[in-house]
Amino acid sequence: MDTQALVLSLELAAATVVVLIPLALILGRLLAYRSFAGKAWIEAMLNLPLVLPPTVIGYYLLVMLSGQSPIGAWFEETFKTGLVFHFSGLVIASVLVNIPFAVQPIQRAFESIDPECLDAADCSGMSWAQKLWIVELPLAWPGLLTAMVLVFAHTLGEFGVVLMVGGSIPGETKTLSIAIYDQVQAFEFEAAGQMSLILLVLALVCLALLGQLSRLGRLLGGPRRG
Repeated sequence: MDTQALVLSLELAAATVVVLIPLALILGRLLAYRSFAGKAWIEAMLNLPLVLPPTVIGYYLLVMLSGQSPIGAWFEETFKTGLVFHFSGLVIASVLVNIPFAVQPIQRAFESIDPECLDAADCSGMSWAQKLWIVELPLAWPGLLTAMVLVFAHTLGEFGVVLMVGGSIPGETKTLSIAIYDQVQAFEFEAAGQMSLILLVLALVCLALLGQLSRLGRLLGGPRRG
């Protein structure tokens, strides 16, 4: 059992949630409330990770984060280390890959809020921040929690993109999914089975939690769009 890889996977999943959820909150709210030219194309672009092979996403991320790209070169010059084959690069890659798993539930949650609640908040003179904190988030919280669970679970199991961007550096980029692959390559099937069981249990727990959140959201209700 590769404990170091398990800890690294949990750290990567937690970091991805912390970085991505605030961004997804902004994007989801914008897409839920605004209609503008090209909105369908933006939504399609955000959902690309759902249909593109991980190797394709991994390739473009590898090019984008390498030292030859403006982003990679700036990061190397500023922090004296590269993004490729580094934990920071894994976080960026995980954030981009998980965008649809975060934005979609949050967008749907905001879309389900009754417009009359928003109109009442506007009439009461609330600022957008007050309206978000006092009115919208209490009604949209099931979607927010769903996004957090989905992002955490998907990051734990991500393999292709992690392998292409981070490789398999122990303590730096070797996550549990990569460790399983390495153990199978070395014919260490018992160790691979133990680690696979851990990911299986974690995935099962996350899915059960999603089911509970869905039922709780329907139970508590909250105004819905007619």
